[in-house]
Amino acid sequence: MEFDRIAVHPKICQGKATVRGTRITAEFVLKLMGNGYSAADVLREYPALEHADVYQCATYGAWLASGNPLRIG
Repeated sequence: MEFDRIAVHPKICQGKATVRGTRITAEFVLKLMGNGYSAADVLREYPALEHADVYQCATYGAWLASGNPLRIG
């Protein structure tokens, strides 16, 4: 699986996966959703994000949790 909206760069956010073009980490988006935020809530609070960004963060988290290899697009 490829993730075209997720980026990893060693000098950005300590090398954590971020939503491409932002400094918002996938981990942060997942924590928001884990704390009860809906995708609409996340988008309202962080207008730099798009629907596809939020859903790809969720897919990214599920993919990592399943133990599959990660390829960033």
